Amino acid sequence: MAIGRTTKATLLFLALFTAAVVYLSTTIARHECEVCLTFQNSSACRTAASGTREASIESAVTSACGTLASGMTESIRCQNTPPDRVDCRER
Repeated sequence: MAIGRTTKATLLFLALFTAAVVYLSTTIARHECEVCLTFQNSSACRTAASGTREASIESAVTSACGTLASGMTESIRCQNTPPDRVDCRER
């Protein structure tokens, strides 16, 4: 069974699109940070990557607070808690 021109074009487009997404997602995240946070006697460490150090830290804090806090009020309080440890590196 032969593959038609439209099918070949579609497969080529999907391959190029996938390659572009993978390439961009690995080059945009230039900073990776691990943040450890204690909130209400519980601790969590999370890692996040982003284009800036600050965005990486914010994302890691948000992720850690997702497991430590329940509800919007606790989440806001948790995100305003200073981290116990922040380790960042450039990718």
